[in-house]
Amino acid sequence: MHNLLFDFPHRQSAHCESGVAANLLTQRGIKISEAMAFGIGGGLFFGYLPFIRINGLPLVTYRSPAGHILRQIASINEVCMYEKKFRNPDEAMAALDQALAASLPVGLQTGVFWLPYFPKALRFHFNAHNLVVYGKQGEEYLISDPVFPAPVRCPAEDLARARFASGALAPKGKMYYLTRTPPELDYGPLIARGIRSVCRMMLDSYFPLIGVRGIRFLAKRMRHWPQRLGRERAELHLGHVVRMQEEIGTGGGGFRFMYAAFLQEGAAIMQDQELREYAALLTAAGDAWREFAAMAVRICKGRVRPDDSYPAMVECLNQCAALEGKAFAGLKQWAKQQP
Repeated sequence: MHNLLFDFPHRQSAHCESGVAANLLTQRGIKISEAMAFGIGGGLFFGYLPFIRINGLPLVTYRSPAGHILRQIASINEVCMYEKKFRNPDEAMAALDQALAASLPVGLQTGVFWLPYFPKALRFHFNAHNLVVYGKQGEEYLISDPVFPAPVRCPAEDLARARFASGALAPKGKMYYLTRTPPELDYGPLIARGIRSVCRMMLDSYFPLIGVRGIRFLAKRMRHWPQRLGRERAELHLGHVVRMQEEIGTGGGGFRFMYAAFLQEGAAIMQDQELREYAALLTAAGDAWREFAAMAVRICKGRVRPDDSYPAMVECLNQCAALEGKAFAGLKQWAKQQP
């Protein structure tokens, strides 16, 4: 049990969960891009949830909840995914070794802070990081971590600690692997299903803090932060919004750019010009999010330009909401016409 090796198609990705999903499917013979996995998995989202605190500050999320993409992939017809959580680290590591012995690449949910191959400057307490273990040599595991350009190694003791990190979104040793997949995916219905899922969350929620309404709500709140919170506290909140966007997201408007890539790929598969037009709107939304993030960072660092201000950032956010509202309203109508 000390030399468990097999080939795995490692590909660097922009986002860990969609990257793991795409790589696991590719290993099973289904060639799928990260963008397509993100799209059919319903990965795009927005939520501003001040009643959930991260280090004492409101939760801001730009993607679907952790695990949502993998659950959507697992629900595809003829796809079966085994998943289990554990209470005991020794039992969890033994189960991992057993799966590797059966030549099964295993997805894990881990805490970033305890993974030693991450540079120290990039380690932070985030417990929903996904990776794939595809081998073991001695007391080291071979890992396809989708945020790295090449496979990495991790000592067994450190991996066990990462699998049982405590705190928010504690992984509890979660492991998962594919046990069955179809020879190929019928992308048309899956594309439509993924679009419907995202449109519901972005447009149709009764909860005013999520989706397009949530972006506008955040903009409304942000306008009054300097007066209501004071400069120092306002910049703390602002830095947190950008940190959630940049460090736990894909940087700038990365999730919007990825969704645009999904729509472009879907347009090519379905020969549908309309999807290309909505992809252009999501690309523009990504640009607006990137502009917002850059301005926010300059304000937090005291490197403001003449046009930088809270009202200007609010305008950027409202532009994001307008672009996404238009794109998803169109996509909602498009999806209604699909079988």
